Amino acid sequence: MTIQRCGWCSDDPLYISYHDLEWGQAVFAEAHLFEMLCLEGQQAGLSWITVLKKREAYRQHFFQYSIAEIAAFSDDDLTLKLQDAGLIRHRGKLQAIRDNARAWQKLKDADIDVVTWLWDFVAQRPIRNDVPDYRLAPAQTNASVTMSKALKKNGFKFVGPTTCYAFMQAVGMVDDHENHCHFKTTSKL
Repeated sequence: MTIQRCGWCSDDPLYISYHDLEWGQAVFAEAHLFEMLCLEGQQAGLSWITVLKKREAYRQHFFQYSIAEIAAFSDDDLTLKLQDAGLIRHRGKLQAIRDNARAWQKLKDADIDVVTWLWDFVAQRPIRNDVPDYRLAPAQTNASVTMSKALKKNGFKFVGPTTCYAFMQAVGMVDDHENHCHFKTTSKL
């Protein structure tokens, strides 16, 4: 039996694993949400498979996305990371990871549950869209525009509306699996 997947999912095993096990699945773990927000920012202008292939290097360099440890990075720490070909060597993108950790920590220090705050942009419930073809899914929505503005207002970087929508798809805030996709019906809370 052949499993039907979304049309964007290539035959690369890494892509298949990401599609089948992660994409569109609701995420409430803080470190995983932070990781995906950071990775979506790294993806800007690149293919997602490029980011997936570098994902383990990011996990190693960024302490499995320990927000407190990343927030403490110095400029020198970032300069060293720019030398590693395992990462996307773009100073602004790598600095955004540190800046985003600091912004996340600042929200936590203000007694804001960042996970709840992020999920509030979809009223705490995944949005399940009718997607006959992935090319018809929006690149951004009112919710992603609102999220982007709120994140930027709080000091986050590389979080435009399109990046926010991709993040929302990745962490299951939005289920944009194609209607025929086997995983459309299995992405549940």
